[in-house]
Amino acid sequence: MKLNAIEKTYAGRKVLDLPEITLKSGAVTAVIGANGSGKSTMAKVLAGIEFADGNRPAAEPLRVGYLPQKPFAFRMTVEQNLALNGGDEKKRTELLEALGLMFLRRSRAKRLSGGETSKMALARSLLGSYDLLILDEPTAAMDMASTLAAEKLIADYAKETGCAVLLITHSLQQARRTADEVLYLEAGKLIEQGSAEIILNNPKEEKTRQFLEFYGI
Repeated sequence: MKLNAIEKTYAGRKVLDLPEITLKSGAVTAVIGANGSGKSTMAKVLAGIEFADGNRPAAEPLRVGYLPQKPFAFRMTVEQNLALNGGDEKKRTELLEALGLMFLRRSRAKRLSGGETSKMALARSLLGSYDLLILDEPTAAMDMASTLAAEKLIADYAKETGCAVLLITHSLQQARRTADEVLYLEAGKLIEQGSAEIILNNPKEEKTRQFLEFYGI
């Protein structure tokens, strides 16, 4: 899957300047970088939440799913929230069980905690049928057990559906556990792209190496 070269400018300052990028279908690509590197802006532009400069589309028409950092809960039960995105009852139950939400399935979604809302929203996203699924820090509010369960579900979803999953994460450990490919962004630019094993263990670019050393991987 090819994504077009995109630029994004805020108040005269270019915050995103990316070349054409190829994503592997059926794989998880982690996007890593420091705060302010352009990760979430990239996600919003690819999802169509924000327009790139010149209103240039980020890609040819695709079925795109997007889970923002602050997920939304609709005013209905947890089960009904999931049903909004399709999937049969068996699949919805499997996701609820995997994420420890079965006991809350008939609860009002608006009453969930932050971590519970994140789990519900991820389950809802994983019921969709997409060419590209963008997940922006989907486990940031989850505990360790829930994070590990979520990471497995994300990896399984990519492999089972053939969808390209773009995982925005601040956690290098999560990238190591989950990603097949890695994109490293710095100041809105793509510094390096490649297999997770190579990027996280033996990057070619000095900027990538310095970032990994600083954040302790």
